[in-house]
Amino acid sequence: MNKMTIKRSPLFYVGDKYKLIKKIKEHFPKNIKRFIEPFTGGGSVFLNVDADEYLLNDIDSNVCEIHRFLLKRASNPDKLFREIYEIIKEYGLSRSYFEDIVPLELKKRWKKTYYAHYNKNAYNKLKEAYNASKKKNPLMLYTLLIYGFNRMLRFNGGGKFNLPVGNVDFNKNVYNSLKEYSEISRNRNIAWHNLDFAHFIKSIKFQKDDFVYLDPPYLISFSEYNKLWNSEKEKELLILLDRLNSKGVNFAISNVVLHKGMKNEIFSKWMEKYKIHKIDSNYISYHNNSKKQIMEVLITNYGKA
Repeated sequence: MNKMTIKRSPLFYVGDKYKLIKKIKEHFPKNIKRFIEPFTGGGSVFLNVDADEYLLNDIDSNVCEIHRFLLKRASNPDKLFREIYEIIKEYGLSRSYFEDIVPLELKKRWKKTYYAHYNKNAYNKLKEAYNASKKKNPLMLYTLLIYGFNRMLRFNGGGKFNLPVGNVDFNKNVYNSLKEYSEISRNRNIAWHNLDFAHFIKSIKFQKDDFVYLDPPYLISFSEYNKLWNSEKEKELLILLDRLNSKGVNFAISNVVLHKGMKNEIFSKWMEKYKIHKIDSNYISYHNNSKKQIMEVLITNYGKA
């Protein structure tokens, strides 16, 4: 794959590895038979890795549902775009890729946030319809993701989608990412799993040239996706990686060891026995949308430090 053609997931995860994939891939093995990813998330990494097979997993059932839906539609992207457009048009959401329907008066009044003001009522109606439906529609959920704040998937304790509208739109970037996802995924041997990371890893019979990449929730940073992670989960994961190492399975794991004056002591101590690669990055906080300088690392059990 051309190093300059980096593909971004149409799930647009905040904190995904889209901007770091070039740096990370430099340390990946050259030959990968099976690419195994226990914390796939939005999928920006697997989209940019060449392998014969892909074993992908995420504990979030809604994330998996969207990926599986997009994978089913990959053979006919025109149908996917028609379906999305129908929902967008039905609810009256903005759609600059297809047509500009936001009034000029609104653009002048709200120069930087006019999409949020224009889409708010339509978005809330779509959210209400999705939450009221007995059989949840992954197409509706993905459309909510496109227009939601920071493009996140967030649900309340009762299982209702509760993210507010974002200042976003169905634009050229959304269209291109969906098109590229379809083009890439329909030609690949992909198997999706919705398991806890430990159950997923333990279920695999590892083979020669398998490669495991992990981007787990970060213990010392704060986001919607990290809130269920704790020190016990961290330790469990690191024990599993030591076992993979003893079996000769190549792995690479991304993590943050320093953030806002905090240090991940558990990971910092563990990583000393492996190869340490520092990765320059800026972390965007969900809470205030500002960039925070951090120390991010990629740890491998192969190659040179």
